[in-house]
Amino acid sequence: MEITYAIADISAETGLSIDVIRYYERIGLLPAVKRKENGHRAYSKSDLARFTFVKHLKRTQMPLKEIERYIRFYNEENYEACYRVLQEHKLSIERQIAELTGSLGMMNYKLENYRQLIQLQD
Repeated sequence: MEITYAIADISAETGLSIDVIRYYERIGLLPAVKRKENGHRAYSKSDLARFTFVKHLKRTQMPLKEIERYIRFYNEENYEACYRVLQEHKLSIERQIAELTGSLGMMNYKLENYRQLIQLQD
């Protein structure tokens, strides 16, 4: 018997709210979810993995429209297009990291400057 997850389980595992999970289902980020006899959703391990991946994409600032595009390519088994979308996003993440690293360097410089000024006052 395949392990299934309730919507609350998916929420707890991914940190996504139940409303966000339902929204993602409505816009097609997941195929139609199986239902138990009582009508409750029954998510699979692959559903959990997809929600987890979507969360990572959102956390790295991938726009929802781009995630939808990626999922469409995935569902169409257009793996070259999937690769291109993720490669482009990876480059974007690398640019973000470089920018944040520069900002962190400036922040450290300023903090060191203020630390020295505070020591001079003492």
